[in-house]
Amino acid sequence: MGKMLVCFVFLCLLSYGDSGGLHLQGDYIISGWFPLHNSDSTIPSTPYLTDCTQGLTNKHGYHLVQAFRYAVDEINNSTQNKQLLPGVTLGYRTYDLCSLPASNLATLDLLAQQDYSSAVDSRTVAIIGPDSSSYSFAPSAALGAFLVPQISYEASNELLSNKILYPAFFRTIPSDKNQVSAMIQILVRFNWTWIALLGSDNSYGIQGMQGLSQQASLYNLCIAYQAEIPAVTDKTKQYMQDMVKNILKTKVNTIVVFAKKRRAAGFFPFVIDQNVTGKVWIGTEDWSVASTVSSIPGISTIGTVLGVAVQYTEFSGFDNFERLSVPRLKDIGLKSQFNHSVPCMQNTNLYEIAIQGFSMSQYDIVSSFNVYKAVYAVAHALHNILHCDSGLCQKYKVQPWEVFHQLKRVRFSIRNTSFYFDKNGDPPTGYDIVTWVWTDGQWSFKVVGNYSPVPTELQLDASQIKWTGQVSPVTKVPESLCSPECPYGHRKLMTGQHKCCFDCMACPAATFLNKTGYTFCQVCARDYWSEAESETCKKRAELYLLWGAPLTTALLIYLGVTLFLTLGTAVIFLFNLSTPVVKSAGGKTCLLMLASLTVASCSTLCHFNRPSHIGCLLKQPLFIISFTVCLACVTVRSFQVVCIFKWSSKLPRSYETWAKNRGPEMFIFITTVVEVFISLLRMLLDPPFPSRDYDFYSDSIILECSKTLSLGAFAELFFDNPVEPTNNTEQHNPSFSLLEAADTLIVSGLESLIVLATERAEHPVQLFTLNNLGNRFNWAADLNHDLGLADKRTDGFTCTVCL
Repeated sequence: MGKMLVCFVFLCLLSYGDSGGLHLQGDYIISGWFPLHNSDSTIPSTPYLTDCTQGLTNKHGYHLVQAFRYAVDEINNSTQNKQLLPGVTLGYRTYDLCSLPASNLATLDLLAQQDYSSAVDSRTVAIIGPDSSSYSFAPSAALGAFLVPQISYEASNELLSNKILYPAFFRTIPSDKNQVSAMIQILVRFNWTWIALLGSDNSYGIQGMQGLSQQASLYNLCIAYQAEIPAVTDKTKQYMQDMVKNILKTKVNTIVVFAKKRRAAGFFPFVIDQNVTGKVWIGTEDWSVASTVSSIPGISTIGTVLGVAVQYTEFSGFDNFERLSVPRLKDIGLKSQFNHSVPCMQNTNLYEIAIQGFSMSQYDIVSSFNVYKAVYAVAHALHNILHCDSGLCQKYKVQPWEVFHQLKRVRFSIRNTSFYFDKNGDPPTGYDIVTWVWTDGQWSFKVVGNYSPVPTELQLDASQIKWTGQVSPVTKVPESLCSPECPYGHRKLMTGQHKCCFDCMACPAATFLNKTGYTFCQVCARDYWSEAESETCKKRAELYLLWGAPLTTALLIYLGVTLFLTLGTAVIFLFNLSTPVVKSAGGKTCLLMLASLTVASCSTLCHFNRPSHIGCLLKQPLFIISFTVCLACVTVRSFQVVCIFKWSSKLPRSYETWAKNRGPEMFIFITTVVEVFISLLRMLLDPPFPSRDYDFYSDSIILECSKTLSLGAFAELFFDNPVEPTNNTEQHNPSFSLLEAADTLIVSGLESLIVLATERAEHPVQLFTLNNLGNRFNWAADLNHDLGLADKRTDGFTCTVCL
């Protein structure tokens, strides 16, 4: 049934024939799929396959086949490991995958084997190939249903890692997911944020572009232009020319080309024709080290080429095998009699290709080593299935699904490298970063770094790269930016749909920005400030009266002088309290006034140094209460004068009644108690506390006590206003009452000192003398009596009044 399906779907027109070097009998057969010819250009619109030998010879495919034969030869001859498959031989059957229909036909042939073949020597246990992701999707899906393991050496499409769709697919080349990450890391390393992205119009290029586009935004990369590279035909030539023009219009300097080598080889001639130079081109592992692209005439002028290549491993012995196998291939071709299931894909004479003497590039070596590892992976899986650890393998029929399960577990060392498949069937292989080197017109490439996927790490030596075109004077590397980075202290203002295109705006005062790429400025912390265009914030200065500050020193000196005069006067009054002069000045009331003024003056000490909680609580009440006592004393004295001089005729006994009932003392006491009550109530309901004023100065903080102008504070001051005497000419404005009171007391004290000195010299000062005036001046005697002054009567009547 499978044979009939093949015959109906594909018409293979050539007769059966022998094919030397492409088939080998063995106990277990491995199917090898290699592109010995290229015949894509001859594919008809109908499902019709012509002989692959009619296509162009693919030298790269020849090296892959030789690596396949080399690995099987080593295993069968136990050259590298005698204990790998002792007593068992491997055979192979190869297919020339010259086109996509050839890949489909090979798939149908193997599906037919799964239905009808039961012989051990003819069953295929695993497939090595194909070389392209496009050729891998259909075989992986169809053969995966039977769990026939397929190990590709060059198919890198990320979709093939999907184990639901392609359960039996493995590969020895890294996934494009890692290749995209490597390219992203290169772009980030050189800060190339404004790029063009091109990809071949097949699954390899489309999937690669999609993966790079998705990750670009995560790294602040902007894709200015994106397009697919088709095959070159008469219809697509104009499209290719327009593609190059669009790249020039976007003014990008870095172009990522995620394409297969055939598409890249068709695209670059259009770049050369339009004289595009000085650009940076980032290539994939498929074309960056392929001579198919580097051999294009004039390609050395396009600029700097950086490429991602599969890591190179020394593959010694392989070139000798190729050279020595040429004469043997001739003999094999003469003697081989092998029945071909699909002759149009299996009739190539390898000797005819070998005698052409194809050179081997590093790209060929890397891919050949991938084929070599794939064969050894199958051998290690068979080693576990056949229980070869005993020294001799137990030969029996092996199903492909058994090889599939063992491939997931294999882990071995080959040519000083460790190899295994992860859960997605991918190898742990990284990439080399290469750059093109031109020496006297001859192309070569140089490894300038490497990329490791686990853990993600890019190592790159930029000094080994020879840049062409204009480079930055700072970094010595070409730039590819839509807008240059904003300097520190400036934010970005977007000007278009791409976040890489912007203007730079200075950060206003009180903000800063010490990073690039931000669209907003950072606000300084509350204790910090900054000028416009600032990179950092400065700490605000704290303003308060330091103990050692010049202003503090001046105030303390003034306070000291005030206290000295006040206390000095109080001491003198205290020692002379019983003298008429002191009594006339107020006596004990005067001492109370001096004491309250002293305490009020001392309240200024709460203004120095950093405000404290206790200082804020005591500062205002201490002053207000003390000042209230002082004003109460002044009021009492004023009331005394009013009673004597203005009310004596109307209310002759008012003052006597006031004085005998201790009116002055009670007035002072009640007034003080009320003020204390108001102050305590304010401290309980609305207490002041240390605060910081951030608004008055932009660069400083004023340390002060809060709520100095609160409702409670106004209540305290309002109570002082009615207490203040309104008819006394010595008190006109409460704002200056303390200063006036202090000055008045100081002056009064000095006057009293003079009077006291005169009295002690027995020269009393007579302010006015009344002689022989009789009872007309009895009011003066009453005044002296009320003031507590002794009457001194001699020949006449003398009255001394000191106010």
